Amino acid sequence: MPASIAIVGRPNVGKSTLFNRLTGRHTALVSDMPGLTRDRREGVAELGGHKVTLVDTAGLEDAQSGSIASRMRQQSELAITKADLVLFVIDARAGVTPDDRNFARIARTSGKPVILVANKCEGRASDAGFYEAFEMGFGDPVAISAEHGEGIGDLETALLEKLGLEAKKVSKRKRRRGDEPPPEVAVAADDPDTDAADLDDSPDRPIRIAVVGRPNAGKSTLVNAILGEERMITGPEPGLTRDSVSTDFVWQGRALRLFDTAGLRRKARITEQAEKLSASDAVRAINFAEVVVLLIDAERAFEQQDLTIGNIVLEEGRALVIAVNKWDIVEDKQKVLKDLRETVSEKFSDAHGVAVLPVSALSGRGVDKLLAGILEAHRVWNMRVPTAALNRWLQEALARHAPPASKGRRIRLRFMTQPSTRPPTFVAFCSQPGDLPKSYTRYLVNSLRETFDMPGTPIRFNLRKGENPFAERG
Repeated sequence: MPASIAIVGRPNVGKSTLFNRLTGRHTALVSDMPGLTRDRREGVAELGGHKVTLVDTAGLEDAQSGSIASRMRQQSELAITKADLVLFVIDARAGVTPDDRNFARIARTSGKPVILVANKCEGRASDAGFYEAFEMGFGDPVAISAEHGEGIGDLETALLEKLGLEAKKVSKRKRRRGDEPPPEVAVAADDPDTDAADLDDSPDRPIRIAVVGRPNAGKSTLVNAILGEERMITGPEPGLTRDSVSTDFVWQGRALRLFDTAGLRRKARITEQAEKLSASDAVRAINFAEVVVLLIDAERAFEQQDLTIGNIVLEEGRALVIAVNKWDIVEDKQKVLKDLRETVSEKFSDAHGVAVLPVSALSGRGVDKLLAGILEAHRVWNMRVPTAALNRWLQEALARHAPPASKGRRIRLRFMTQPSTRPPTFVAFCSQPGDLPKSYTRYLVNSLRETFDMPGTPIRFNLRKGENPFAERG
């Protein structure tokens, strides 16, 4: 198991920038706004040929019990407790503040080895603060500039020394043109920027699941219920979650990677910079997920924003599962569930049969059924139909309902194939693709979905003009 390194410090000292620099990916939200990070974010970094787990944390602040800042501090302290090594970051330009000294005691009393990092050391303005850092009792500070990449090599050397690791020798042979890159470089499963359609379907690779919805729908509470621990900050305040934070776990032998996301509101209502960054990160999580759980509030089910988010998911071609939260307070459960399924069937007609699963994020009821529904949606999303069976179905569909004529000429569909999955994508070769009515295409898609049992997943159906065998004859 790779060593765990927690990056801690007061707000706005550059922890997330350092996290991005060491992991080599811009996954953590970065801004001049203090307190942007709230939940713990984990990422993989490579130090001297060794993989380690980095944990970005919220800024440590003195706060009243029960406040948001207090819950953020609890998450940071928990990260210190679970870490093998602590990176304590200060802002060298601001110097050592009373808050730095107070929170240094937390790191010191944890008993974990600590490396003191003086960030923002570019330029002379940081000299005084760097020398003040020697007084904190953590040994010689490491001077870096996380934004510009200065001093990162010295920091990596200090990290390896504290962890008792030796840098592995790396071959200097240059890769010749035509050599294939190793699989982990070609398609990195732990890289959130890798498109889901490009990932292999190995059972060892975690399925990416994004939980999305309006603010205050209970997304973080649901994620905690699934994980069985208080992994995310929760509370009655809307907009608590800002980063799209991923957590790996195993359910019934299947590796899963769960992304908690910020609530999505209409663009016209988003004015604050923090919410703009959070919304962008949530949409990015949808783009690179395989299965998306749209969480709706049973008390205010399917408002316009719920429908907008659902359509974004389907347009991106992701498998969709709808979870109805706060089900424990619904009185006439059978009637409400029937109405919800009818609404889904009407509003999401392009993905007929989307699973609608009631849950209670607070009590954890319905979580196992939700996870089973996610795996089933993922199976259908990866489904491939044999070409022979596909063309037998096509001939039967044409016999039941022939395509209409266009300008006095019959429209012929001769052959069909499935070039890809994720989502299932089909190509039919047609004599006049531009003249085939959308209603007939819809008939083919619905029949295809019903015959091969593909509920809920978006199906892409493309028409291509068949080659004319007489085109080259005089």
